[in-house]
Amino acid sequence: QVDAVAKDLVPRLPQETRLLTMVSEEIKPKKQRDEECIINCLPGELIERIFFKLPVSTLLRCTGVCEQWHKIIRGPQFVTSHLQHAPHYALLFFPQESVSGEPHPADAILIDEAWSLSTYAVPVIGPDDFLCGSCNGLLCLYTKSSTLKIANLATGEFLHLEKPVKNLRGDHFLFYNFGFHPLTKEYKITHFLGDSIEGRPRPHNNNRFSVVQVYTLGDEKWRDIKTPEALSLNCVKNSGAVTIDGTLYWLIEDVVASWQHAVMTFDLCGESFAQIQLPATKPDDFAAGGSRRYWIREMDGKVCVATAQTCPSLPRWLVGKLQIWELENKTEQRWIQKYNIQYSPDYIPGPNLVHGDKIILQRCDGNLYSYELLGENFNTELCKMAKLLDFSPHKPDNMQSYICVKSLVRLDVYKKTAIVRRPKQREGWELKKWEAWEHELSENERMWSDTHRDEHKETARAQRYRMMINNLLPHILDDTIRQEISMNINQISPNFPDQQPRPIRRLNWVAQKQDLQNLNARMKKYNTIMKATDEVTSSIISMMGGAIEDQKRASSSNAGISSHNLSEADDDVKTLIPESLP
Repeated sequence: QVDAVAKDLVPRLPQETRLLTMVSEEIKPKKQRDEECIINCLPGELIERIFFKLPVSTLLRCTGVCEQWHKIIRGPQFVTSHLQHAPHYALLFFPQESVSGEPHPADAILIDEAWSLSTYAVPVIGPDDFLCGSCNGLLCLYTKSSTLKIANLATGEFLHLEKPVKNLRGDHFLFYNFGFHPLTKEYKITHFLGDSIEGRPRPHNNNRFSVVQVYTLGDEKWRDIKTPEALSLNCVKNSGAVTIDGTLYWLIEDVVASWQHAVMTFDLCGESFAQIQLPATKPDDFAAGGSRRYWIREMDGKVCVATAQTCPSLPRWLVGKLQIWELENKTEQRWIQKYNIQYSPDYIPGPNLVHGDKIILQRCDGNLYSYELLGENFNTELCKMAKLLDFSPHKPDNMQSYICVKSLVRLDVYKKTAIVRRPKQREGWELKKWEAWEHELSENERMWSDTHRDEHKETARAQRYRMMINNLLPHILDDTIRQEISMNINQISPNFPDQQPRPIRRLNWVAQKQDLQNLNARMKKYNTIMKATDEVTSSIISMMGGAIEDQKRASSSNAGISSHNLSEADDDVKTLIPESLP
């Protein structure tokens, strides 16, 4: 196993290093070469550089190769360094929702740097989960039980944490956020706790909050931090919140400001609040009467505020321009306009995610598109539109977007803390509400299996027919008929697609739709191929039967074949008639 992995990795090295390695291997005794792994002869720093180039899934397999590899890959220093080298993905999350009374589970799509869409479901995301945040390859998921779930996107490791308040009416996943402080190396979850209403027996989320609850992974309990003043929960719901470089950012109301909003910050290290004013330049309105929407987002590792005008008659549509401003200097509260994008009035408000040099936008046709951002200064044009996916049956307003990585960050160090709990309720696919959904997936797999079985069966049948027909050809004395049959024999060879192995992992909903389309197309192609094959087979049998009958009639004039042999050939022709043919 060691040699197999090593030989796979060595070709990735520079040519000079590979030659030195091969020479050193040749001068060692055979027993020593067999006992040692080639790659372990290299300097430790070079081994790490090789590992940096490998995906997490491969690295996890490598940890079982030998003790040295396990020590390197699972070491805190390598985990941190690997995180810095990890490629970035755009993560599109669609929460569970009901469409026309039919439940659709939560799901996520990953888009890599080459803009390829993932096909497999994320195992740590349950059908009823809601995504609260993404940080260093870890996801914070809000469940309908009494817990929050912290999960590693790549390794599948997860743990459940008790929510700060049990049975809190009106609680919402958007009130939670997840972040990491680069100085303290601590992961923290924050929760905006709605103000209590007088006369109610327990806290109740209204439209304002005065407390931010904080939990540090590894601690015993949540802590309450009072805000400088009562703040709007509606702003959080409508505009979102982001954590960047250890600071949580969200929008608050500010009626005297030109944008009527400001940015509130919460430092995860000092757990202190501060306020940042938005640009003094007032956004231009391009449509009278429509309200203006605001979103706070992370783009290229920076805090950005996007704003656009909504259509007066269709508030779910955007009109005019999408303006995106970036916080260039936090201390000086200096903003620069990053993009000023003109688009047609059929876009839907939502998370505007910039991934690489493209922006992802939703349109009212039920599709998600990417556009290249081109232009001078901040005046930007949408160029080279590409359709990413059809997000039906999910509602576009519910989509969330994050930038994420796949990492080796471990969670087992937190599992012994007092706040870690297992949910008491049944969760995920165990719930009865998902039985119909699981049954439908099982039916699709059964149909795939049946289609592959039928293809294999018909291929074997066609080969048997070809062999029998070839054996009967010498009995046909008419050269013209024999040549015609010989030419048609090759058509009794069903050309079915390759039988690729079915994936063991669950497909995400986009891949499931494509898989169902492929299944329907494959079944249709099977029927077409079988119809053509049966027609050719029937034609050949008819020609052979007719030829033998003619030879029978001519046998009395000594045509060169006995009546006995002709009768046997006639019987053989009859055995060729497939049961499916009339």
